[in-house]
Amino acid sequence: MVRRTPRGLLAAAIATVALATLAAPASAGTSAPAADASGASAASAPSAGPQARLFMVNPVQSSGDQSLVDAKDAASAVPASAYATAPLRNLDASGGLNGKWAYVRSDTGASAKTADATGFTREDDQFEQVMAYFWVNEAQEYLQALGFGSELPGANDRAQPVRINQWGADNSYFTDRKAEIRFGKGGVDDAEDAEVIVHEYGHAVHHDQVPGFGTSLEAGAIGEAFGDYLAVSVGAYADAKYGWPAKADLACVADWDSVSYSETPHCLRRIDGNKVYADKVGQVHADGEIWSRALYDIRRGLGARTADRIIVSAQFGFAPGTSFEDAALKTIATAQSMYGKAAADTVRAAFRAREIPGV
Repeated sequence: MVRRTPRGLLAAAIATVALATLAAPASAGTSAPAADASGASAASAPSAGPQARLFMVNPVQSSGDQSLVDAKDAASAVPASAYATAPLRNLDASGGLNGKWAYVRSDTGASAKTADATGFTREDDQFEQVMAYFWVNEAQEYLQALGFGSELPGANDRAQPVRINQWGADNSYFTDRKAEIRFGKGGVDDAEDAEVIVHEYGHAVHHDQVPGFGTSLEAGAIGEAFGDYLAVSVGAYADAKYGWPAKADLACVADWDSVSYSETPHCLRRIDGNKVYADKVGQVHADGEIWSRALYDIRRGLGARTADRIIVSAQFGFAPGTSFEDAALKTIATAQSMYGKAAADTVRAAFRAREIPGV
């Protein structure tokens, strides 16, 4: 079963902006731990590993500039300040983008070498390869930091295969067939936006936890919601860890990828909307905004670390075709088991606010 994240091929009239000249990238911070938007602390960034130039989540989020446009992959379309250098960790000894938690298989352009990873910009096919490796690794490192794979069961703790520019359309997806993530192109190429990368990784996590997850509309909506939520959570964690700026709304997903098909402020979707269960329309991305808002409220109520340990742990107990009601009850029970009544009450309140039946 294929799970897709359609981007919408919308024709948008966007004014041309002044294009900044590319200069040297900013360096990733290695300062003391900082607090993210929920008050959860993140460890200071380790510096070991070959350095790479990449986007700090995405250029719109790090700059706050909603006027940025794709300009057919032109390097000059994005200011130098949108880039940072950061280490590529957990690599093997091959000299390519192969490692403990991710490996890249590209269909366009030569394969990136880690020795050259500071020299790529968005006009290079290899830049997206570097982005995909870095952010898939970062997502798994975040789960590891929460205790998954040590005190808690592993959640997709394997080398995740990814393919870059697999499709000419503006679309990316995780496929069960090879447990592989494939990133598309069109408008902003999908692997230029860390939140698109991590969203698709969220599907891989669900599949690892519950093989074949998403066999009903409600389960599919939960999958889309978790992908959006994980993207926001990992991005916020990385911002805190590296000391990167975040100048756009935390709850907005894929600010950069969506510049060609959304109005300002650009968002693929949001995780802080006001939809309730009665607003379901039978479309997984739209209905997922009900579930993602509940997850976001759990995060705001319990803090990022506690919330995410509960949210991900609960998913091990979901059925492939779980309903909103059953998944909510499992998440409440998981909160009770891990952290007690007060945490369970917070989780229950988040689902009740979405008017999910039975909770």
